[in-house]
Amino acid sequence: MADDQNQAATPRATQREAQEVLEKQVAQLKREINKINRTLAGRAEDAVEEATGWYDSVADPAGRTTQALRTGAQSVSGAVQDNPGTVSTAFILGVASGLLLGLSLNAHVRDRDRWFYK
Repeated sequence: MADDQNQAATPRATQREAQEVLEKQVAQLKREINKINRTLAGRAEDAVEEATGWYDSVADPAGRTTQALRTGAQSVSGAVQDNPGTVSTAFILGVASGLLLGLSLNAHVRDRDRWFYK
């Protein structure tokens, strides 16, 4: 009977020790997770700073380019509105010269092909 009491007392001590070991492991894992979280937060902060630097370096020239394009478009629009006949004439001359160039190139290609296929 005395052996039964000793055997009953031994598992309780072992269970208590196992519980303490598990609690220590859980506490250590929590510390490691907190350390990883701090490291990730630092790296994320570095990435944000780097991305902000990239954005700032690109945003200013892009803004100036956009403003220059807007100014150019307004100038062209104003010229077209002020001189619709000149724009129409320039367009017609461009189409005519393109047509003549296309016809001359087509005639040249036909002459060249005639020599290849005989």
